[in-house]
Parts: sequence; structure tokens; C-alpha cells
Amino acid sequence: MTTLTLPTATGTSVHLLGAPATLATVATPPRSRDVFAAAHVVADPRRASAAGGGDQIDWDATLRLRRDLWSLGLGVAEAMDTSQRGMGLNWQGARELASRTLDEARHLGGRVVVGIGTDQITTERPSTTEIADAYLEQLSAIEAFGGDCVLMASRHLATAASGPDDYLAVYDKVLTQARRPVVLHWLGAVFDPALDGYWGHRDPYTAMDTVVDIIGAHAERVRGIKVSLLDPALEVRLRQRLPDGVRVYTGDDYNYVDMIAGDDDGHSDALLGAFAALGPYASAAFARLDADDVAGFRKILGPTEPLARLIFAAPTQYYKVGVAWLAYLNGQQSHFRMIGGFEAGRTLVHLADLVREADGIGLFVDPESTARRAAAYFAVHGIG
Repeated sequence: MTTLTLPTATGTSVHLLGAPATLATVATPPRSRDVFAAAHVVADPRRASAAGGGDQIDWDATLRLRRDLWSLGLGVAEAMDTSQRGMGLNWQGARELASRTLDEARHLGGRVVVGIGTDQITTERPSTTEIADAYLEQLSAIEAFGGDCVLMASRHLATAASGPDDYLAVYDKVLTQARRPVVLHWLGAVFDPALDGYWGHRDPYTAMDTVVDIIGAHAERVRGIKVSLLDPALEVRLRQRLPDGVRVYTGDDYNYVDMIAGDDDGHSDALLGAFAALGPYASAAFARLDADDVAGFRKILGPTEPLARLIFAAPTQYYKVGVAWLAYLNGQQSHFRMIGGFEAGRTLVHLADLVREADGIGLFVDPESTARRAAAYFAVHGIG
């Protein structure tokens, strides 16, 4: 029996940890869906600092996380929001991260897509031409490494664009020069408030027209679009409007089970930050889906959604803290520090709530080790 004293909003409570879940994971990629987990980066605790500067990444530990995901049959979505892109990880660091991950993938047969953006821009008010050129610089670099790209939403473009025509022009210039099919990315303001009004409209259902126009004009160069709006009805509607062969990758970390399971009219594929924390569950669930056992898929993955919703609770941009915290508690990294001091984005009570919720589904493979790590961390902060 393993107990742990956890902070609450008014004091502490004693939690009894349960047994780990028994999951039949597989190492082969799913056949029924295209699946990627957006992975986080592990900080070097000796150098990680909110002051920034220098190389704050523990490269060995970071690559081990990617190998873990590949061993579960999942692809890795690299250098995206989960890796603190634009929130501690700049383009220079992202380029090195992509290079290292793609090199590792070539040796191990892992699948990777890499996020590209415009975060190397230093101009205070860049033009749309500068923004398109920044995208193309990153696209060229990742394609030269042999990588497939996710064209992430640009904060610069959200600021510079005067309407839908500017989005059409920038994406046309970039997609026309892409040598490999790319995944577009629609990231809602709930994840990044700076992206409010992306595609030239604040109403996402109106903005969908711009998305459909861009993809329709370049369907042969668009592999799909990752949709992170937390609006299942909109995601289903977008699936219905896209050309044949263009995928919708759900980024809905609240409702991914229904989106992936789909119905007679279609389904979404998956590119999710939640799967970085839930890799074994995803692996086992997709094995059931590959066997046409939708009920089995739901039975395994359905109980994980409350934990995912807690990880992604508002302010949602701090969900990366929960992903790193659970990796630490599960022995996948040796400490709980993040690049840029990002771990300060969540309270101790939130971290304790994550322990309770994760334990409820049997996430922790070694409850005694988890209890020791959590207790030591809380004790340093005067709890227990």
C-alpha cells in the first residue's frame, strides 16, 4: 500500500495510489489512422532558467522520450507547441531538435513531422512578404534534413494580415514551393490568444471558408490539417468540406475519442499533445481499432479524457507543464525543471490534482517510485 500526502486548496490530503494499468501495447504504427504524439523537451536542470540564453535542453533525455513513443508505434510531432515552441524554444533550438530527431528516426524507423513557423523574425512589424520568406526558410531547412513539415500558425501573420487575402497570398507562396506534402495547423485562441482571428475572421466557421480555399487550391501539396479548436462540430464540418485524400488531424485534447472513432461519415486522424502523456493507452487503443474493435478502442482511451482535460485546463498554454510533470513522476526524466522556467505556470494544487487523476487510470508504472518523487518535490515547497 503506497500513500502520498498531496496539497489541496485548503491544506493537504492523503492519497492511496493504485496499481498500474495493464495495457497490450504494440510497436507497429496503426493501420486504421495516421497518429502522431506531439512530444515535449527535457530541460538540462543545470542550465534551465527563465533568464534564457544558452542551450537549456538535455538532448539524451529528450531523444529517449521520442524513442519511447516510436516503441509504442506512434509517430512524433516535433518542434511544435508541446516542445514549448515560442515559449522557451526558438527557431535555432527547434532546428537542432528537428535535425537530431530526424537523424534518430532514420536509424530506428520512426515517423516524424516537424513544425515550421516564422519565429526567427526580429522585425517589429514584418510585412507579409517577410512572413512568407520566413516560412520558406524553415521549410527549406527541414526538407533538407529529409523531414515532412507542419505549417504552424504564425503570430506574425495574425498581426500583419489585414484580411483573408493576406492569408491566401502567404500560404499560396509557401505551398507552391513545398517539395513534400505538408500539414497545415489551425491553432485556436484558447491555446494561443495571439492567434485570435486567424485566417482573417474572428468567427471560426467563417474562417473555415479561407481554410477550404487554401487547401482546395493546393490539395496535392496538403497532406492534411491539424485542428486545435476544441470544437467537435466545427471539426466534423471541416472534414466534410475538404477534398478527398486530405486528412483532418484532431488536435482536440478534450474530445479526441469521438473525433478519432468517427462515424459512418468519416473520422479524424490524430496529432495530439495529450498522447505524449498517454502513449501506452493510445498504442493499446489503436491496436483495438486496427482490429475493427471500436468498442475496445473506446474502452481503453475513453477513461483518459478527464486526465487530458485537466492537463489542458485554462490557461491552456501551460499544458506542457502537466506533460513534463507526469513524465517525471513516471521515471521518464530525472527532474521536474523546464526550459525557460516554464514549470512555474501551474500551481502545486494543480500538480496534485494531476497525480490523483493519472493514478485513477493506472498511469504510474511504479507507484512507489512515483510517490517518492512527488513527495520529495512537494516537500521542497513546504508540503507534507
